[in-house]
Amino acid sequence: MLYLIGLGLSDETDITVKGLEIVRKAARVYLENYTAILLVETKVLEEYYGRPVIVADREMVESDSDSILKGAETEDIAFLVVGDPYGATTHTDLTIRARELSIPTTCIPNASIMSAIGAAGLQLYNYGQTVSMVFFTDSWKPTSFYDRVKENRKSGEYGEGEADL
Repeated sequence: MLYLIGLGLSDETDITVKGLEIVRKAARVYLENYTAILLVETKVLEEYYGRPVIVADREMVESDSDSILKGAETEDIAFLVVGDPYGATTHTDLTIRARELSIPTTCIPNASIMSAIGAAGLQLYNYGQTVSMVFFTDSWKPTSFYDRVKENRKSGEYGEGEADL
C-alpha cells in the first residue's frame, strides 16, 4: 500500500494521528522535499517519528518513482508531503503510477496553503485558477502561468500563486 500523508503547514507535530501511526509502521518513509518548504529539518522528523526518512527530490519522484513504489504490493510505503498530498499534480501522478501497477493507495489529508487562505480574509469560492510558476531549464520555459494570471485578472478573481522553491 502506498500512503500519501500530508504533514500540514508548520512543524513535525502537524501530522495527523492516523498519519503518524502509518509512518511508525511503514516499511519505508519518503519525504517529498521540492514542492514546498518544510519548516523543520529532516532529522527533526526522524527523531519525532522514531525512524529514518528518505528524502525524495524532484528527480526521484518524477523520473524514478519505481524506486519509491518498489515492494508496495506487499508492504506499506509512506510518502510524506508538506501541506496536503493532492495540492500538486506530482502527487496525483504518483498515485496514478501506483494504481497502474495494481498498488493500492490511500491519502491522509492535512492542512495546506489552500485551506490557510481564510486566515488572510479571502474566501475560496471567490477564487480563480491557482497559478504555478516553475523553475526554468535550458530546454523548458513554460509561460502558461502568465496566461492564468491574465485570466484571473480579467474575470476579477484573485488566485493563489505558487512558485518552485
